[in-house]
Amino acid sequence: MHTFHIPVMGTGFSIDTPLRVAKYGISSVISLVDDVLIEQMRRFHCARTNEPYLEIGGNEDDCRARRITAYLNLLDTLIVRQVAELQSSPFEASSEITRYYEMLPESPLKSLYSSMLTNTDPNTKADMQKKLRELAVPGEIDVNIMTKVDHIPYKNGKAMGPEFSDAMTALRGYANSSLCSSIVFSAGMNPKLYGYLATFDDFFPDNNGFFKKKIILKVSDYRSAMIQGKFLAKKGLWVSEYRVESGLNCGGHGFATKGLLMGPILEEFRRRKEELGSKLFPIFSTAIATEGRTELKSVPKVRVTAQGGIGTAEEDKFLRNHYEIDGTGWGTPFLLVPEATNVDDEHLEKLANATDKDVYHSQSSPLNVLFSTLRNSASEEKRLQRIKDGKPGSVCPKGFLQLNTEFSEQGLCTASSLYQRKKLSQIDNEQQSAEREQVLSKSCICHDLAGGATLKHGIDPEATTAVCCGPNIVGFNRRFSLEEMVHHIYGRISLLADNDRPHMFIKELKLYVDHLSDQIKQSSMNILDNTPSYLNEFKDNLLKGIDYYRKLAENFVEERRGRFLGDLQRLRDSLDSTCKPLPA
Repeated sequence: MHTFHIPVMGTGFSIDTPLRVAKYGISSVISLVDDVLIEQMRRFHCARTNEPYLEIGGNEDDCRARRITAYLNLLDTLIVRQVAELQSSPFEASSEITRYYEMLPESPLKSLYSSMLTNTDPNTKADMQKKLRELAVPGEIDVNIMTKVDHIPYKNGKAMGPEFSDAMTALRGYANSSLCSSIVFSAGMNPKLYGYLATFDDFFPDNNGFFKKKIILKVSDYRSAMIQGKFLAKKGLWVSEYRVESGLNCGGHGFATKGLLMGPILEEFRRRKEELGSKLFPIFSTAIATEGRTELKSVPKVRVTAQGGIGTAEEDKFLRNHYEIDGTGWGTPFLLVPEATNVDDEHLEKLANATDKDVYHSQSSPLNVLFSTLRNSASEEKRLQRIKDGKPGSVCPKGFLQLNTEFSEQGLCTASSLYQRKKLSQIDNEQQSAEREQVLSKSCICHDLAGGATLKHGIDPEATTAVCCGPNIVGFNRRFSLEEMVHHIYGRISLLADNDRPHMFIKELKLYVDHLSDQIKQSSMNILDNTPSYLNEFKDNLLKGIDYYRKLAENFVEERRGRFLGDLQRLRDSLDSTCKPLPA
């Protein structure tokens, strides 16, 4: 129904976003990382809606998968009920069905609604309203699994089987649910997890060629999309969407490419999009036939969408039109929409007042991946206070990132107090301050990313919220209604606090120039072991990206072109002056 979706945000921010927006035709994504939070939210929403609730305890058999299935089924039930109520509401000001159609983008469906409003024949108007009620369908309840978060739990001192790893159980929980939607895999390929997909019928086409559950891959470039798509096709699994995300101009974890920028990446997808179908369909068809499953006569639709740093309707429209993508993702701005996401009042104010200095790429993730962080979040303030008190680290209440086996076969989280005590005891030399800082930088994001939801709903009044907003939060400076944000996306109004905001491509380029400068600095201090050839290739890719953007600017309106080209030149000068890789 809409040309945008709301991506996954942390674990708590979008944990029940479908309950808030799906009835209006808006698709959104929830994280399956934190089954403890998921169970808490199931209890909360069952109580709120008078649904029966039977607790699934943390020590019960296959509890993680069962918790996920139960919560997703609850969402499905409640949203079906919401849609039925919406469809039966009157076509009058501020009714649910009116909200539904007023928020839609310009489309044949929106035109039908507009025609109904102006039609004066009672019988024709009634027929049009009946049709509009039938066409008011919900957005999807999509889910996300971060493939790198795949901790294997222990029971009675022994590692459980691979089918009980965090990622496997999350997949099983989704596969066993009643949902007809999509699963989004992010953070790269996990062969065992992808292989496990093939054990569930819902990911294969039925006798009518319909996929009850579809596969979406979040990818950083075309090469990754083709490699992963081919791997899955060989198992008879079809990727319905490739979701291109900026490596650094995004919220949450940042997976920096080797200097490959979003514009050139999307250009390659535009040129080669048909190959994602034509090259993979024969492989897929052979695998399907071998398995004795329903064969398809034609290539299923392949969608390509983009997300990361989009902040204006103009940028959104340019991405969809110029690169011929099928949709966009808007995440961070929705953190300021209480109707759509979970952010407690304290952090809503902090986000509304955030500046460029307040949002940065930290080393706080125990996954050792860049993590976009709100500097003055309660989680960050608590981390610094514990260090000041001589008690660094967290108690590690959930353990989803207990992946480091340096001191324990069962694994420790590098943000835990136990790990940090052990690691710091090895660093005696004060000259190793950079290494000490690296250890102390880790935060308990498993628990604290749930804080926005558990604090807001009174589930955990003592929660310390971590916020993983993207850099584009600084363009917005207050709370917004759902209608306001949707109208902003479609260009009906502008919510930007500062019209001098740099273009999303310029912002991403600056983030990459700063990142390369930092990589060179750390390599010179022997903190990183990046080779000169790697750093030179990184810089060369940025230079190629700048040349590409110079040509792209010819497609911009004149008043935007001059600013864009000026910003490009300044970043090119900065790249030449500060990013001088070490000699080979």
